[in-house]
Amino acid sequence: MPSPSNTQTHNTSHPSPQPIVPTRARLGEGPCWHAATQMLYWVDIYNHRVHQFDPATKHTRYFEIDDMVSCAVPAGLYQLIIAKRHSLAFLDTRDGSVTPILTIEAEARHPRNRLNDGKCDSAGRFWIGAMHPENPVCGLYRYDPDGSLHQMESGLTISNGLGWSPDEHTFYLTDTPQQRIYAYDFDLQSGSIRNRRVFIDLSNESFFPDGITIDRNGCIWSAMWDGWCVIQFDPDGQEMQRVPMPVQCPTSCTFGGAELNMLYITSASVGLSQAAIEKNFYAGDLFCLPTDSVGLPSHTFGYK
Repeated sequence: MPSPSNTQTHNTSHPSPQPIVPTRARLGEGPCWHAATQMLYWVDIYNHRVHQFDPATKHTRYFEIDDMVSCAVPAGLYQLIIAKRHSLAFLDTRDGSVTPILTIEAEARHPRNRLNDGKCDSAGRFWIGAMHPENPVCGLYRYDPDGSLHQMESGLTISNGLGWSPDEHTFYLTDTPQQRIYAYDFDLQSGSIRNRRVFIDLSNESFFPDGITIDRNGCIWSAMWDGWCVIQFDPDGQEMQRVPMPVQCPTSCTFGGAELNMLYITSASVGLSQAAIEKNFYAGDLFCLPTDSVGLPSHTFGYK
């Protein structure tokens, strides 16, 4: 098992991430780069919005959703698959129309549960986890292009930070209140996961791992809720560097841009006192950091 992150090199040689879209989100989350359109998408969960940003023109817009929306992933040139409170749907980015797909009944039976972070694997399957504010009663699900839904894991508190290693042999999942990032053996052909183990243990820290992204070298970049930073870990789970953030609660990150070397970082303002907001002027905004790393592409949901 990798050592806890208190054996660190606190390299802060990166330039500071810069705020680029002043959304002032309550809970910005789930940035996802759409290579086909060269657009970035992310959500504001509590304000029920899916945001779109075009780095080439700096144009931004958002789509109003009729419920909490926790993630948005490309499902075609003009379509996203989104997770609402207890259900999945398609969002058409041409007219903003939302088409229901299904309700995840196992989560809907628990009123305090809701869906959370989601991503697609390279086979076009959509992975989505759920969360409960206190109790480990939530699941991880895989929605396949043939329309079938599979529960892949249970007993999670806040399922967060999903991703795959560059060779696609390892699947990562973050349980935020547990302060752990888990690793599983992953089989691309079957879409199965097994052999869960603790990959990164942050229980000695005062902050919590949130969303992650992975670069082509297999390094894991994790946004630290309450930590004022994004941490880069090497493929063995050892901390490489902390990238300081000007906000207390960065929430997730992804690589985008034509060369996949721009790190986009979402953040939150929810729960901050007035005094804290004065120290977090950019809380809820979208940030960008040019890096020397190159990210892995975000995959598209492939409905057949």
